[in-house]
Amino acid sequence: MIWPFKPKFSKQIARIEITGAISGGTRKRVLEALKTVEEKKFPALLLRIDSPGGTVGDSQEIYSALKRLREKMKIVASFGNISASGGVYIGMGAEHIIANPGTITGSIGVILRGNNLERLLDKIGVSFKVIKSGPYKDILAFDRELTPEEQTILQELIDVSYQQFVQTVAEARSLAVETVKSFADGRIFTGQQALELGVVDRLGTEEDARRWTAELVGLDPEKTQCFTLEERKPLLSRLLPGSRQASAGIGAGIDWLEFEMSTSGLPLWLYRP
Repeated sequence: MIWPFKPKFSKQIARIEITGAISGGTRKRVLEALKTVEEKKFPALLLRIDSPGGTVGDSQEIYSALKRLREKMKIVASFGNISASGGVYIGMGAEHIIANPGTITGSIGVILRGNNLERLLDKIGVSFKVIKSGPYKDILAFDRELTPEEQTILQELIDVSYQQFVQTVAEARSLAVETVKSFADGRIFTGQQALELGVVDRLGTEEDARRWTAELVGLDPEKTQCFTLEERKPLLSRLLPGSRQASAGIGAGIDWLEFEMSTSGLPLWLYRP
């Protein structure tokens, strides 16, 4: 017997929001949400991105999952206040991209930062004795300057990661690699400029993106709703919503500090204003 009614998910658009710096936690949450979207057989996905970017590997894994899912459904990305660097990379996993005219986007490039505390350590009389298996095992050590050879190694690492980024944008947006390189020098630009460069398809709000997504899969843009897949909140936050608001600012600061500490010395697709 054929059931005469389609599941309700077939009449809705899945929505996933990516906010803040992209890291391992972001990757885990988004990949789980994408799996649910596929299992529930939504006809389309609206991906809302409001992120300055983040870690290279996590951004690549989210992009790859979106690219696979795109073979089964329509995916539209909506760039919010900021969708830069790794946020752009993730957006390349969508078939269509829409941004606000004033969205801050771009920052296509790679950055790696380390800390040199050598002069401070000398002042307080602290030094380190290092036993290592090879000359580069303590590369980016915080108690000394980089050697010329180490600088060359790290620059090559950055160049390879950058080329991966440029190639992905070129393929996703049907642009020549040299064209992408002409604006992929770390600069940021607005959504309006991104449209002129071919990085996005349209200008508009998230509501415009929802309507466009509905039209792409033959649903009524006036009636079709989004089903947002959210990370489950802690019990206390659900019982006492005010407690979450009170600690939001502090929590965001702590999260960013943890991100900075955990990614020190890692290549990042991250916009750092």
